[in-house]
Amino acid sequence: MLKAKMRWELREESEQEIENISKSLAISPILAALLFNRGFRTAEEARDFLNIDKMPFHSPFQLDGMAEAVERIQRAVENQEKILVFGDYDADGVSSTSVMVLGLRQLGANVDYYVPHRFTEGYGPNSPAFEKAKEQGITLIITVDTGIAAIEPIAAARAMGLEVIVTDHHEPPAELPEASIIINPKKPGCPYPFKGLAGVGVAFKLIHALLGEVPEPLLDLVAVGTISDLVPLVDENRLFAIKGLQRIASYPRHGILALLKVADKQPQRITEDDIGFGIGPRINAAGRMDHARPAIELMLADSADEAEQLAEMLDDYNNERKQLVEEMAEEAMAKVALMPEELRDVIVVAGEDWHEGVIGIVASRLVEAYYRPAIVFAVDSDTGMAKGSARSIEGFDIYQALTTCKTLLPHFGGHPMAAGMSIHHDDIAALREQLNVYGKTLLTPEVLTPRTLIDHVYALEELSLEAIEDLQRLAPYGVGNPKPQFLFKNLTIASIKQIGSNKDHLKFVLTKDEETLDAIGFRIGDLYHQITPDARLSIVGELAINEWNGYRKPQLMIKDIQVPQWQLFDYRGNPQALAAHLASIPTAQRRLICFREETLQALQLQTLSNEVGVNAAKKTEAPYLVLLDLPTTRDELAAVFEQRETFPERIYVVFYQNSEHFFTSFPTREQFKWLYAFLFKKKQLSYAQALQAIPKHKGWSQELVKFMFEVFFELDFATIEKDIVQISINPNKKSLTESHLYVQRQELSKIEELFCYSPKRELKKWFNQFNHDLTPAEEAFV
Repeated sequence: MLKAKMRWELREESEQEIENISKSLAISPILAALLFNRGFRTAEEARDFLNIDKMPFHSPFQLDGMAEAVERIQRAVENQEKILVFGDYDADGVSSTSVMVLGLRQLGANVDYYVPHRFTEGYGPNSPAFEKAKEQGITLIITVDTGIAAIEPIAAARAMGLEVIVTDHHEPPAELPEASIIINPKKPGCPYPFKGLAGVGVAFKLIHALLGEVPEPLLDLVAVGTISDLVPLVDENRLFAIKGLQRIASYPRHGILALLKVADKQPQRITEDDIGFGIGPRINAAGRMDHARPAIELMLADSADEAEQLAEMLDDYNNERKQLVEEMAEEAMAKVALMPEELRDVIVVAGEDWHEGVIGIVASRLVEAYYRPAIVFAVDSDTGMAKGSARSIEGFDIYQALTTCKTLLPHFGGHPMAAGMSIHHDDIAALREQLNVYGKTLLTPEVLTPRTLIDHVYALEELSLEAIEDLQRLAPYGVGNPKPQFLFKNLTIASIKQIGSNKDHLKFVLTKDEETLDAIGFRIGDLYHQITPDARLSIVGELAINEWNGYRKPQLMIKDIQVPQWQLFDYRGNPQALAAHLASIPTAQRRLICFREETLQALQLQTLSNEVGVNAAKKTEAPYLVLLDLPTTRDELAAVFEQRETFPERIYVVFYQNSEHFFTSFPTREQFKWLYAFLFKKKQLSYAQALQAIPKHKGWSQELVKFMFEVFFELDFATIEKDIVQISINPNKKSLTESHLYVQRQELSKIEELFCYSPKRELKKWFNQFNHDLTPAEEAFV
């Protein structure tokens, strides 16, 4: 058995509604089911989603405050007032700033931009920046992707005589800043039909309104910001993403083309993944490692040479960021390993002079590694203050958790899945304790097991290139429109191998009913030794098309894997391999059984003597059973299973045998008859000479002859004294089975034949007799 790492939940489906969508739109039932799973319950809704690129954009004037903002900005342009675009340092902020600057330049505005420095100014508008703007003659400030919570800075700006137009998409606080105009689809009372815009989407709507037409050339930047900010890719965001990706493929601007080049991506084949994992992280890296200005200048670049230089700079930042994240994550995990178990439900770690620009990424790494809410603090060794970034898991509201500790936190903010905060270093231990006390009741085993929603149970015979290509009609994928997850059940393994320089990944060829499917699982290379070649697998994954040398075929990208049945791992004849593998099996999950104490020394496992049950004396329910040597009787091994309440999930067999105890042959009755007749004829003979002469004469082993003599001695058919063997006169008639040695030797021979030399399927059949009346370990699939 191999348990899934996640809770598998199959989405509920309505066959009738799915059939209606399929027939109405003339699409495959699988595509119809996926649309249904995404909340599109009617054919009309599904059609609108699939054909979103044919739909018009919403009118920007549906945004509350838009008409007033257009009038004020047009007046500023006409009067050549100095306008300052105040942005943020992440990919959405960089894209928003670039869209606003380019759009205002197209109008002929006198415009500049400003983005605060993460490490010296922190997030959002601030009074010193506004004072500097005032000194430079700025009269109008337009915030993008920020400002909705900047009550005090905006009040200070008003006091300086500056007008501020806020464009933002974050959740508005209970009290709004006293800006001249606020444009935010989430603002109370705003009638805009779609509330999920990214900051760049709001900025784009303002430029749309100012120009009086859709600014198509800016859609590439809107796609970058929208996809990178992980807002729901539905409704207008889906339209932005589709049209933006098309724009990049057809007319890539210098900055994006240069980023694609350093990311080794082609604009003609760009996908949302290229944005999310290639372009977005490099843009973010500038603001994380230093300042976001190079990223904005890259988006505004007028020449390929300038863009290439700036893209190289961002790529260097990104490589530096990745190295820093690896080092900090390793340090953080080392700190977690030293923590008491009771303080690991909510992970809180801190490091002096850790780089605060990447603490959020490190927190995400900890969540990925432990699937626990995690907070990472960067402590300033000079001031003793620490800045923290939190990431959470589904079912645990980290913002609500932090509110229970607000007396320890001078500043904090966020939402259920992420938060930022500051704290004094001396209070971090208290925060850790309070959060873990709070988390005890909420972080149940169910919450601490990640969930994956399965869209469809797929059969291999259903699979085709055409079906996978049809799924692309759902793209681009993202929040609100995740990549479809498919379940394939009862697959057999045609081949399995570890790949990658460190053997970190697994590659399969899977079969069922003569159909085959290639599958690859990244970062699951350690499962190679946990799956037997004869296992039947259930796999959840994403479908893709693998193209190689002009040949295309379906491929499954594995997300989770399960072996529902118990597994037999056969190390007979190769105990050294098991010894190496034991290190990867957690002590709490394994139970080692041996029937002779000398086996441990023979296998060089003396250090494990404290966890080994000799003669099966200790009862345990550990899920993995390791049988190190052969029992004396089959009943002795049967007792190991009869003591258990559940059948093992895995059985590892070594069945080590010492040649002094076990034999390769068992004498027949004809051999016993010949030896008895030989003794009867000789009457007496030298035992030592007989052990030499008989094997040479008959071609039998000396050990076999010796055993037959011992049986005769036990049954009083013969006697021995001082090397002289004599036949007994008129012995009592006895069966060979009355000899304890004979019966024991017969049993040992059968044990050896069954446990050492039988095919694996026969051995598994013998074990299965104990599985019939026991409670089998539950299959993880729900």
